[in-house]
Amino acid sequence: MKYLALLAEPESGPASIPGTPEFEESVAHHAVFDAYAGPAIVGGGALHPVAEAATVRNTGGTPLVTDGPFAESNEVVGGFYIFEADDVDAALDLVRRIPDMDNGYIELWPMVEWFSTPHSAGCWLALLREPAGSADDPGTPAWDEGAAAPARFTEAAGSAVRAGGALRPPASATTVRTKGGEVMLTDGPFSESTEIANGLYVLSAPDRATAVGLALQIPVGPRGCVELRRMVDE
Repeated sequence: MKYLALLAEPESGPASIPGTPEFEESVAHHAVFDAYAGPAIVGGGALHPVAEAATVRNTGGTPLVTDGPFAESNEVVGGFYIFEADDVDAALDLVRRIPDMDNGYIELWPMVEWFSTPHSAGCWLALLREPAGSADDPGTPAWDEGAAAPARFTEAAGSAVRAGGALRPPASATTVRTKGGEVMLTDGPFSESTEIANGLYVLSAPDRATAVGLALQIPVGPRGCVELRRMVDE
């Protein structure tokens, strides 16, 4: 099964800025983890600071683009992994080993599906969020009906969609905090969020304006949004 791990923490100055010694030190820590996890990592990436982010909504058919990420706390998504694991315990064993997370938390989500084509540069993470309680269960008629619109977007966007996937309902998620070697698990996503993750795309776009244009085409519910974040080139 595929699992999404969303890494959220406060942005901490130079450590959040690609190219700085502090950022490169964190990259080195993650390289050690990547070597340990090996083929269990099937996707992911680090994200640029929130100054380049955008939140995209379609309210009553009217597009609204706001600078900055979707955030209700000081902790913002700074990166993500996609894991292949036999079960949630195996996925959690990987999550607890992710470095440099003592000041943040990780949301672990089992995925319904995940597809990916090679990508290494010029990409943007489009994280889909919907109000808590609005998620449909996979395999139900409501789920099948809702899956038609994302399929149309993926077909229309063509090669601009480099990867994507849907998440299982929030009851199946786990929030993980690590501190000094201690691991704390909480059922469900981060409790302070009213709009929670329910899917993601990796989009190929030469600039922010093009990425926003693609994000505006992504189908979300009337109270949902797309958090658009530039990914760090590999």
